[in-house]
Amino acid sequence: MPGLNHEKSCLPPVAGVDEAGRGPLAGPVVAAAVVLPAKGVPRGIDDSKKLSAAERARLCGLIQARGVYGVGIVEPAEIDTLNIYWATMKAMTLAVDALVARLGCDPGHVLVDGNRLPRWSYAATAIVSGDAHSLSIAAASIVAKHLRDGIMLDHAAAHPQYHWHSNKGYGCRHHLAALRDHGPTPIHRRSFAPVAAAYARITADTAPAAPQLPLDAKHFAA
Repeated sequence: MPGLNHEKSCLPPVAGVDEAGRGPLAGPVVAAAVVLPAKGVPRGIDDSKKLSAAERARLCGLIQARGVYGVGIVEPAEIDTLNIYWATMKAMTLAVDALVARLGCDPGHVLVDGNRLPRWSYAATAIVSGDAHSLSIAAASIVAKHLRDGIMLDHAAAHPQYHWHSNKGYGCRHHLAALRDHGPTPIHRRSFAPVAAAYARITADTAPAAPQLPLDAKHFAA
């Protein structure tokens, strides 16, 4: 279970940062930054992947009510422009900037899940598997995943054939089959290989056929 050992060694206020949605073929990448309260930290905070959707929803509400948080969202078109790595870094930066606006000051330290840090001026530490070690990062992982899942559920209502209600945009069997059968949507990430292949098939299918030359023209062309 994550704890507060990392937070206790840092200058307060300490923010935890995590993202959701690096791997999916569709939808945004969402990052959250969270400063937990000094007292009244919600019980049950853990790596978001270990929690049920209902438990994430409950904890997300408590984290937002008792702590201070910021969210950063980068949409698919910008993911394709920046690439997913830099889009993730931007989402994290936007999340901390939003947190700062609510805090009214810079965080004393930022704990980031992973092994890379955004290019920012904040004092920060990257922690591999941080959501398993830092309570603040785990809280951020819950907020980021719950909010992104909600975004994908909204999109699923408009595009039910892709099964986003269950796969949240990841490249599972049903999603890949729908991508082949129906083609990409505006929220698919064109720079991701299965989506790029789907666009290539559409382009090939709609390309005009080469004009047929008369036999005598063919003879002279040869």
